[in-house]
Amino acid sequence: MDLTATRKLANTSRQTLRRHGAYLVPISAGVAILIWYLVAHYGGFPAFILPSPVAVWNRFISALFEGRLAYHFTVTLGEVLAGLALGVTAATALGYLLAKSETFERLFAPYVVASQSIPVVAIAPLLVLWFGPGLISKVLICALIVFFPVLINTIVGLRSVPDELRNLMRSLKASGWQTFKYLEVPSALPVFLGGVRIGATLAVIGAVVGEFVGADRGLGFLINIGRGQYDTALVFVAIFTLVAMAMALYGLVVLVESRLLSWQQRSSDLN
Repeated sequence: MDLTATRKLANTSRQTLRRHGAYLVPISAGVAILIWYLVAHYGGFPAFILPSPVAVWNRFISALFEGRLAYHFTVTLGEVLAGLALGVTAATALGYLLAKSETFERLFAPYVVASQSIPVVAIAPLLVLWFGPGLISKVLICALIVFFPVLINTIVGLRSVPDELRNLMRSLKASGWQTFKYLEVPSALPVFLGGVRIGATLAVIGAVVGEFVGADRGLGFLINIGRGQYDTALVFVAIFTLVAMAMALYGLVVLVESRLLSWQQRSSDLN
């Protein structure tokens, strides 16, 4: 079998796997819900310990029509998006400086790494104390938890640019902006977007941590309310809403990645 036929077979196998893989998620989710229902129904657990999927669904419908769920969801989503934007922007700017300057890296990298040894849960009460229980403290907590993975991926992506291509750009007398636009950005983008994927899910965690520490609104606050009232079904509703939010943000980054990196797929198809 020649190389072209092998590549065509590999592409066909990948497409078949994607097609059949689309059914795996709903099947596995259905099996998990069935197991959950059986355990809750026949396990003899009280509703405040383990509510059944039916009770959680009914609580979701009631919270949705009351408007509580939409309100708290909007608050948390705003915190997540603002924190994600701030964290990604700061990490990208600092990552570029660290990747381009060894002196700058020696000066600031130890402090950046040392800051990651402090759990966000420990910093969150201080931020709430300093900036209040409002939006600013939650955005800062989200930005802090997003910052490090995006920073590392930015540095790794920029340093993965082959020296031969940099020398080629110099031989063509390309300006710094042209090198950045036509070489560094396309080369670093796949690794950078991998960091943004991680950051998108971590931002949801950061918002909930901030709301646990001090808030009067948001899905984290809703979890605290449900826990205090032994309304475990409401806690499940808030948790599943957070999961859906994280998955949606992750999927959005994947969609953006597929659009921005479509040239890679076309190149592999041509080869």
